[in-house]
Amino acid sequence: MPSRDIARAIAAMGQGLGPDTLAACRALFDTEQRALAHAVPVLAADLAYGPDARHRLDLYGTPEAALKPVLLFVHGGGFVLGDKGDADNWANAAVGRMAARRGWIGAVINYRLAPDHPWPAGSEDVAAAIDYLIANVARFGGDPARIVAMGTSAGAVHVAGYLRHEPNHAQQIAGAVLLSGLYGYTPIDARDERYYGAPATYPDKAPREAVATTPLPLLVASAQYDPDRFQAEFLALLSDRRARHGAMPRSVIMTDHNHYTMAMHLGTGDTRLEQEIAHFIEDLP
Repeated sequence: MPSRDIARAIAAMGQGLGPDTLAACRALFDTEQRALAHAVPVLAADLAYGPDARHRLDLYGTPEAALKPVLLFVHGGGFVLGDKGDADNWANAAVGRMAARRGWIGAVINYRLAPDHPWPAGSEDVAAAIDYLIANVARFGGDPARIVAMGTSAGAVHVAGYLRHEPNHAQQIAGAVLLSGLYGYTPIDARDERYYGAPATYPDKAPREAVATTPLPLLVASAQYDPDRFQAEFLALLSDRRARHGAMPRSVIMTDHNHYTMAMHLGTGDTRLEQEIAHFIEDLP
């Protein structure tokens, strides 16, 4: 659990989004995450998985004789912002460091951003990063047969979009973790038009059908203080999966967290979501 002070601070922020809230959330975890950044250096930085300047990924972990599971993390940022982080910027990089500390190989990517790179650029970039890892991660100690793709917010949308655009995804990755994503169960937001374009085209572009029908093992999460739309998407996906598969996917509601802290806290002393991810990976066939 987060400390009582952190839990109270997050609760006081409510469901709001914006740069001030983002900065306040980051400040809550800065001390712990800077310590993690110091303890877990990057294994390989700025590996090019495609031709664009944003097609870069960092790896975290320690290669050993036995190949390790690979956790690929796709950051959020409303389709228009975000960075994989580095030694001086722990946000997002912390997820790769958490993976390394668990004994996995962590991969954290940058991808092309809207509006210069609209739909389906993000999903294409996830596919390209996965192709790169399948071909190369073994030489860094990762198992190409045990890649799990995880995204938060816009990153979750891009992972879901990868499921839509790649018909062989269940043969390429072992599972997917979707944190606070938008899958197509609610109407498009004006901000999302920067990526998807005209609202009339959204139903044909959203990854809803792919996420609902994929045979790939899923772990789906929402935060207690996620904005209403994200909570509605989470509940609708669970209901849709139950109706189609006879059971809900593995899922969790993260109490005492909001949209930003959902991924931002990974690697800190609040290990509840980390443990859910670990159990998910350990139980994969």
